[in-house]
Amino acid sequence: MPMDSKDKRTEKNKHFITSLEFALQGIRTVFKEERNMRTHVIMGGIAIGIGFIFKLAISEWLWLFLAIFLVLVVEIINTAFENVVDMVTDFHFHPIGKKIKDMAAGAVLLTTGFAVIVGLLLFVPKVWQLLLDFL
Repeated sequence: MPMDSKDKRTEKNKHFITSLEFALQGIRTVFKEERNMRTHVIMGGIAIGIGFIFKLAISEWLWLFLAIFLVLVVEIINTAFENVVDMVTDFHFHPIGKKIKDMAAGAVLLTTGFAVIVGLLLFVPKVWQLLLDFL
């Protein structure tokens, strides 16, 4: 009996390199297709640049990188949820699909808020000190 496309099964990746290639392709895809991901990467790069300017301590770098990577990871998860909802609903509105997308977007918003707070706590005192030294 012929198999439909729905009957096809995929095998679990047995090789680390293959899994790594798929993971990197996922990162490339979300970067290419999601404007917000590109914005997060640019803002993270700016924060890292400012970190070099202010010569952050190792503990400050850890907080900065935690904040940046949390935002990126949650954005990837948000995009995955959006794609699953679109696939299941065939791009038609569904109230539960909307709830799922809204909750995932809310997770990105909370994580971005955390990143902004970390950035403010790291950089505002340094900018303030720079202004005091200048004046």
